[in-house]
Amino acid sequence: MPPTDANAGPGPVRPGARADTGAHERAVGPRADSTGIRSAPFTGFAIEDDEGDCEDTLDLHLPAEFLAFFTGGAAYLLDQLHTWGPVITGVGSFHLVPVRIEEDLPLVHRWMNDPAVAEFWELAGPRIRTEDHLRAQLDGDGRSMPCLGVLDGTPMSYWEIYRADLDPLARHYPARPHDTGIHLLVGGAADRGRGLGSALLRAVADLILDRRPACARVVAEPDLGNTPSVAAFLSAGFRYADELDLPGKRAALVIRDRALRDVL
Repeated sequence: MPPTDANAGPGPVRPGARADTGAHERAVGPRADSTGIRSAPFTGFAIEDDEGDCEDTLDLHLPAEFLAFFTGGAAYLLDQLHTWGPVITGVGSFHLVPVRIEEDLPLVHRWMNDPAVAEFWELAGPRIRTEDHLRAQLDGDGRSMPCLGVLDGTPMSYWEIYRADLDPLARHYPARPHDTGIHLLVGGAADRGRGLGSALLRAVADLILDRRPACARVVAEPDLGNTPSVAAFLSAGFRYADELDLPGKRAALVIRDRALRDVL
């Protein structure tokens, strides 16, 4: 089931605002907050009297995630997914390609209206419903990217790669900074039930870990009722971590850990 959207974030601090017109800025170094997320300096102000003596200092720190929004956040939050390129897998050359509405909407819409897909994605219906779902991600802040999975030159699957730690999912499990999530549907019936999904899930999870050095875990939350999906994740090297009560479904929380990728 696709994630619900949320845009909760830091307060509305305006970049470039100064605390005092006579203040002199000084550089301050980054530090980690209590969550472990690295914080970067927004501005440090040293307020001086007429003789140049420092009377007070204000160091204002904002999370790097917040600053990234103003300096190309869509590229930063998922480490420029559009540049990751193809990888060679046991089933062929595979490439995650960000969705282009004009070219790809008819195909994604057709897949969403397949009864086997619609049962769990709940996006069947008119084309505008699929389009709205895609545009909400493409026009957002970059925390989720809809992609086509292209195998040996043929689009055959739909993926959403998203920042699980910045998603509503993070309210339901002990999220860690840079946790990255996966949603997947295999488009054609002929491509299902023969191990293709497991092979591609493993390849994409490893691709994420390779391209996102800060990410230590790839997570997913397939519907417990979707037994083939849960089995595919487990076959792809994910471990079963928990069961979650999410809006609209009871889900399995499955995790592929960087530290265990050579074991599972």
